[in-house]
Amino acid sequence: MEHIFVGKVLRWLWQRRVTDVEVLRSEFDAGGYDLAMSYKKIDRHIQFKTTLVGGKAADIKASRKLMNKPSGCIIWISVSQKLELVSCRWLGGPPGKPFPDIGLMNKARHTKGNAKGEKKERPEHRIIPRASFDPPCSFDEIMQRLFRKLP
Repeated sequence: MEHIFVGKVLRWLWQRRVTDVEVLRSEFDAGGYDLAMSYKKIDRHIQFKTTLVGGKAADIKASRKLMNKPSGCIIWISVSQKLELVSCRWLGGPPGKPFPDIGLMNKARHTKGNAKGEKKERPEHRIIPRASFDPPCSFDEIMQRLFRKLP
C-alpha cells in the first residue's frame, strides 16, 4: 500500500505542477517511520498502517521514536478488497509540529511468543486506539494535512 500511496501522492502533486517533492524510503523501520517526504521546508516522517474496509481493528501499534522526528504522523489507510484507497485516518500535528506524545499509552507486546509462549513487552512501542485518530477523511484532506500550503 505504501507504493500505491506514493504513486497517488506524486500524481496528485504533478497535476498541480508541484515537482519539487522528495520521497525517501526507510529500508528498515528502526526510526519509527516508513517514509519521509519533503516539500519546501516541510519534512514529514510517515508511518503507514492499513486495514481492509469494514475491518475490526480497534488500535494500532507504533514506535515512540516517531515523536523525535520533525512533523511525524501516522496515516491509517482503509482499502477495498481491490486495494483501492477508500479513506484515511490521521494522527499528527500540522507541518513543523511534533508528533503527539504517546509515551503514556499502553505498551505494546510482541505478536509472537518466545519459546515459553510469553509475549514480551516492546518498551518503545505503544498501542494507539482508533479514537486517537481523526475520523476518516479523503485523500485531498490528507494532502492538505501533510503539506498545508499546496497550490
